[in-house]
Amino acid sequence: MSAWAFEAIGTAWQIDTREPLASEVRTAVTACIEDFDRSWSRFRADSLVADIARGPGDWRLPDEAEWLFDFFTELHDVTDGAVNPLIGRTLSDLGYDASYSLIVSDEPAPVPPWSSVEFSAGVLTTSEPVLLDIGAAGKGLLVDCVSSIVEREVNQFTVDASGDLYHGGTAPLRVALEHPLDSSRAIGVAEIDPEDALCASATNRRAWGDGLHHVIDARTGRPTDDVIATWVVVAQSCMRADGLATAHFFTDPARLMARFDHQFVRMYADGRVQWSPDFPGEIFT
Repeated sequence: MSAWAFEAIGTAWQIDTREPLASEVRTAVTACIEDFDRSWSRFRADSLVADIARGPGDWRLPDEAEWLFDFFTELHDVTDGAVNPLIGRTLSDLGYDASYSLIVSDEPAPVPPWSSVEFSAGVLTTSEPVLLDIGAAGKGLLVDCVSSIVEREVNQFTVDASGDLYHGGTAPLRVALEHPLDSSRAIGVAEIDPEDALCASATNRRAWGDGLHHVIDARTGRPTDDVIATWVVVAQSCMRADGLATAHFFTDPARLMARFDHQFVRMYADGRVQWSPDFPGEIFT
């Protein structure tokens, strides 16, 4: 196998293929990531998200916003508002800002209700400045976009964006489920079938200060403290795996399983591990 490793959107990526990807494919992947980042990043001043944060108005969004916002509406509904892409200002005030200051504001901004913005026909209408953060599902969507480019050129590949993974090929792929408190250990393994996606999320991946991390409950504006790690497998969509991995921090698994076709593992702060009966793999603990 050939491995193409690179850094993008603040994290490590690796694309594994049988033969090295042609230069034009790598160029297309790089351009895809740059376009996505220029639209959706809250960490760069020249992004569309940064423009939206500067004032109310009507904002034409990229085509992928239809899938993304429809899915966010589903997640918002099934989590009773805990998942909300308007958490950007709150995250920034908690210290996870564009400069990574890690300094907490005296009064972090509350999260505006998802109903305070309107999205129709590709246009987002805001009545006040809002700072979007699509991290709950956005990286998975970008993996899907990159995978769609790669699969036009090769028939066996894996795209791994540090926890968001899409597997294309002819045979299952075994992936270790890293223990969130000890990277030298695994709590199990997953067998990912071709055209399946796996997303792993953990509160320790972007953590700072006392109890501060990036998994924010939009209802309270504070980091969650019950579940500390989740893993979700979904057929054909890393975006949905990513978003559901976030939702599993906040919602009873039975409610999520009833609404979305997926398999999951979740680990609690007290060490308990829960998983779906049909999870494709083995849990050690």
